[in-house]
Amino acid sequence: MGSFLCYTISMKNTHIEHPEDSILTGDLSVLDWFVAKSNISAKIDGAPAIVWGTNPANGRFFVGTKSVFNKVKIKINHSHEEIDTNHQGNVATILHKCFDNLPFLPGIYQGDFIGFGGNDHYTPNTITYYFDEVIDAEIIIAPHTYYEAKDDLRNAVVKPYQFDLRDTEYTKWVKPHVILSDDRETIINSCNFARQIATLCDFVDVKKATRIKKQLNKCIRNEIELDDLLLDAIADDNNCDINVLRLWKLVESIKLEMFDYIDRFDDVDCYIGESMCDHEGYVISNEFGTYKVVNREVFSFFNFTMEKAW
Repeated sequence: MGSFLCYTISMKNTHIEHPEDSILTGDLSVLDWFVAKSNISAKIDGAPAIVWGTNPANGRFFVGTKSVFNKVKIKINHSHEEIDTNHQGNVATILHKCFDNLPFLPGIYQGDFIGFGGNDHYTPNTITYYFDEVIDAEIIIAPHTYYEAKDDLRNAVVKPYQFDLRDTEYTKWVKPHVILSDDRETIINSCNFARQIATLCDFVDVKKATRIKKQLNKCIRNEIELDDLLLDAIADDNNCDINVLRLWKLVESIKLEMFDYIDRFDDVDCYIGESMCDHEGYVISNEFGTYKVVNREVFSFFNFTMEKAW
C-alpha cells in the first residue's frame, strides 16, 4: 500500500526550485521555509512524468505527459488512437501501457514512470532502484501530485489530499516513507546568520537572476567548483553584488544541513552505477512554499550528463 500527501494549495505543478536559487531576488521567505513545520516526500528519479485521471471537460479517463497542461498545443489522450497521434517512440509505448493499467479515479494525478513489471531493478533516469523482489505488476509509478480543475485541465491547481493508493495486479505504486525532524536547531542558527548577511545584499531582478542560475548550473554540469574566485567572476559578469552570491552559497549549505534531519524507511535500494546512494532528493512543503532538497553536485551533474533511456 502506498500513501502520499500533496501540500501546496492553489498552485500549478511548475518547476520546483532549489531553495538557494530563490534567494537571488531577495525572497527571504525561504529562510522561514527552512524552519517551519513541514511535510516531506522523497523525490523519486523517474521519467517521464505521467498525468492521468478524469478530464473535467468531458468526464472521460485520460493519460498524458505534462503536455496535458499546455496552453496551446494540448496533448490529452482519451484513447490509444490519440496516443499514436500525439506521441512517438518510447513515450508512446509507456502511455499505451499506462492507459490500459492506471486506475480510473476522480481527479487528476501526476507521477513519475519507473518501468514495466517483470524485473527487480530499474533505471528510469539517473538512479537505479533495486526492489526486494521481482515486480509482477504491469507498470510501476511513483505518484506525487493531485490536482483539481472545474472545466479545463489548463486551470488545474494542486490540492492538499490524503491518498491511499493500493497496489493492484496492474500497477505498483512507489512512495517511500520519509520523516523530517521538527527539531532543527542548527538550521535555525544558520538562517539567523543568513538574515544578517541579507542586510548587506543588493539583490537582483528576475531577469538577471535567471541568467545567474544558468551560469551556476553550467558550472555544476561541468563539475566546476563554485569557489570564491568563480563566484567573483559570475558577480562581475552580471554586474551583481558579490554578497548576493555569497548568500546563495550560504543558503545552499543550509539546504545540505537539512539532510541531517531526514530519515527514510522503504524497501528500495538506490544506486548510481555501482555506488549506493540516497534518493535523488526530497520535496518539502509548508506555508512558505515548496522546494526540492537535492545535492546538486552529485545528482544535478548526473542528470545533466547521463543519457536518458526513455
